[in-house]
Amino acid sequence: MGSAKKSSNAERKARIEEMRRAERARERRNRILTIAASTVVVAGLVVGGVVLVNSQSDKSDSAGDAKGGSSGDSGHFVTGSDGVRTWTGKLSRTHVTGTVKYPMHPPVGGNHNPVWLNCNGNVYTKAVQDENAVHALEHGAVWVTYTDKASKSDVDKLAAKVKQTPYSLMSPYADQTSPIELSAWGHQLSVTSADDPKVGKFFETYVQGKQTPEPGASCTGGTM
Repeated sequence: MGSAKKSSNAERKARIEEMRRAERARERRNRILTIAASTVVVAGLVVGGVVLVNSQSDKSDSAGDAKGGSSGDSGHFVTGSDGVRTWTGKLSRTHVTGTVKYPMHPPVGGNHNPVWLNCNGNVYTKAVQDENAVHALEHGAVWVTYTDKASKSDVDKLAAKVKQTPYSLMSPYADQTSPIELSAWGHQLSVTSADDPKVGKFFETYVQGKQTPEPGASCTGGTM
């Protein structure tokens, strides 16, 4: 009798333990399901928010952007006693997504790409897009351009100066009349030598100068 009772107690304890294990397993499964469900909900909210923001951003961008074409500029250059050509008239500033036909080369302003060309002392060895470079000018950069008629010595000297000067950039440019051109928003200077003292004066005057439409705007984080 006693043996049977002990056996019954042991079986009962075993069943209770099995029930406890099953309950703990159910609790673990429920916790996992709850966490997974919460993660899905949060992810859905995040994705939905990103989509909404991007959608609104796209709508905002498309409202301000247009296709390429005319630069929207009107006017002409007037040359000062210091040799700097100043554009008199209108220089448009609309963001466009296509190719722009500028009335001057290199351009010193006008409609331009929404993304600026990096101009934190950047020296480009290949030609760059006018539309991105004009946006850099809008931020107050000086753009140095040169043709294959410029001597290697001059190119090297100008590159060294640009690399030491935030809000400046440099690139080759075939479609210009002078071997070396310095451009800022609405202003341009032609020189034949990097040693011309007008070069330093142009940098001093126009890097983040009074002509800058958007002073302090970034010269990094754009396009290379």
